[in-house]
Amino acid sequence: MNAHRRQLIALAHPVYLSLLASVASGIINTVWVSRLGGAAVAAVAVATNTENVLLGVALVFASGTTVLVAHARGARDPAVVRAAVRGGWALCALVTPVVAAGGFLLRGPLAGLVLGGDDSAALRLAGAYFAISLPGMAVFFAQQLVDGILKGAGDTRTPMRLALLANGLILVCDPVLIHAYGVPGAAASTVLCRCAALTVGLRALRRDALLRTAAGAPPTGPVTGALRRTLATGLPMSADFTVRQGGALVLVAIVARLGVTVVAAYAIAYKVMYVATMAFYAVRQAAAIHTAHTRGAGTDARREIGRQAVLLAGLLGLTATALFAVSAPWIMAAFGAGPEVARQGVLFLRCIGPYLLLMACFIALGGVFEGSGGAPALLRVTLLGTAVQLPLAYALTGLGLPGVCLALALAMGVQCAAVTALLRRAGHREKAGMSLARAG
Repeated sequence: MNAHRRQLIALAHPVYLSLLASVASGIINTVWVSRLGGAAVAAVAVATNTENVLLGVALVFASGTTVLVAHARGARDPAVVRAAVRGGWALCALVTPVVAAGGFLLRGPLAGLVLGGDDSAALRLAGAYFAISLPGMAVFFAQQLVDGILKGAGDTRTPMRLALLANGLILVCDPVLIHAYGVPGAAASTVLCRCAALTVGLRALRRDALLRTAAGAPPTGPVTGALRRTLATGLPMSADFTVRQGGALVLVAIVARLGVTVVAAYAIAYKVMYVATMAFYAVRQAAAIHTAHTRGAGTDARREIGRQAVLLAGLLGLTATALFAVSAPWIMAAFGAGPEVARQGVLFLRCIGPYLLLMACFIALGGVFEGSGGAPALLRVTLLGTAVQLPLAYALTGLGLPGVCLALALAMGVQCAAVTALLRRAGHREKAGMSLARAG
């Protein structure tokens, strides 16, 4: 097996389990909440999609710190590792109060913005969920940073274990708290269980050999400089993810035009789809970490990492497409969905295949861009794709959920074409540079 592929798999499979466990809280909540009716499912769908957008905010310091720690680890410089860690914590401390307090105060308008004003029960339940989940973002953000530091240090297994711990606890607590308190119980369960995982994660930081060595290194400059470097590194990656998840949240509002039943079906099916998409993001993170660790190895190494990442993610995309097409009825039945919700969900899962395959290749290749400093170019492609996706989805909602799937696939096709053009342009520049070097 190709050496780069082996390293990608070694890094990606713990990241996948970690990411999957992170979204599993939303899936577990949806399973239990689905027994409370369509309004409850719609409310939790909006709330958990909002949390995915806020994960993009966390990526400013989490992913930025991952890349900077990985670069410092590759350069074997403990002082730079320490600076990267300090910058991550400083930026996290700056961002967290704004999100937690601001989100709590604006929870009502936020629910109304996404769900609209037609279903008062769903609006009330979404607001109740936000009242607990948005202040709980402080715990979520700190956990994301702990994970980012450990991943940059080359340890992707501990974040996996922390995520499994949190979601194992959620699996136990959800039925109890949802039975007792309804939709707010789902939010309380998630926050409390993440608190337990964060406590264990902070202890893991103190045990890591690289980080212990870095803690004793002399500082390389003021913390404000480290904060700015983290912001500059993480902001394009955060913006890329936030734009993508923000588009997904607006898409929920577009689908809501088709009625609460369709929103409920879309919410369940989209949660299931995370089982596949988190695999693509795992390959992306692995490609970013591996590219950062091999910084300085040359363009040939980056090209080969990108090729192996696309092959690996493409295989995952094909597998997911086939599994969803075959098992869609059993998946919807497992969520206890009613007949009409189940019918719409099966339709969505069977139409989403082309989008999944295109998305797999695009997302995986993005890791090489992020690890080599090309995240701003990738952000421009994502903005283009979102600008195409949302108007198309709005125009095609007359076709129901198949029209939404078609809009997603067409927009992702545009993004794949754009990133291919970027790669060709970079290849032409590289050839021109080599020709000039030979002439010199």
